Amino acid sequence: MSFDRSIKIAPSILAADFANFGAECAAIEAEGADWVHVDVMDGHFVPNITFGPATCAAIRPHIKGVMDVHLMISPVDSYIDAFADAGADVITAHVEAGPHIHRTLQAIRGAGAKAGVALNPGTPAESVEHLLDMTDLICVMTVNPGFGGQKFIDMTTKIEKLRQMIGDRPIHIEIDGGVDPKTAPIVAAAGADVLVAGSAVFRGGSVQNPAPYGENIRAIRAAAQSVL
Repeated sequence: MSFDRSIKIAPSILAADFANFGAECAAIEAEGADWVHVDVMDGHFVPNITFGPATCAAIRPHIKGVMDVHLMISPVDSYIDAFADAGADVITAHVEAGPHIHRTLQAIRGAGAKAGVALNPGTPAESVEHLLDMTDLICVMTVNPGFGGQKFIDMTTKIEKLRQMIGDRPIHIEIDGGVDPKTAPIVAAAGADVLVAGSAVFRGGSVQNPAPYGENIRAIRAAAQSVL
């Protein structure tokens, strides 16, 4: 996984056809997705239950690029090895999910994955200030985590602050929640480079008719790039 700050579109398979995950992953990549984003929820840290390591292992052979695994679970540490073994390229844990986020990031890197840290809307940028040298990605939640299809919460000031704090470190800023062609330019202008989009990518398409996926991905990318 080489680092660059170009705009990357990471469709969230939370919005895909659950009965057809392998084909959905292949379809979005064929239509231009840069990363595949996997939202893992435990019904405890967030009010929903989605997938575990077995699902990640099952879809991994269908993903040629980056599998970006977002752990909305607590505790985190005891599951890191399982997700790394399942083929996650990036594993992101929430700063709010436990008392020892520094140790969690160490464990993610120790398992051979890139280490991400996620911030809920109410969590300030400063909460990751002392973690930057062991972080590969900061995920800024622009919805409260737990469900897809929510309304975008403007986190421009937080994104700008993080971009300033990062400086020239090779750290991605990822945005998760309510990303579409209207909101993509807002977050890209503030400094984000990885845009997670669920319904905005999968809307109107299917495995049998994947062309709308490509149209949606291109629309989000073009909107984001228009402000750079």
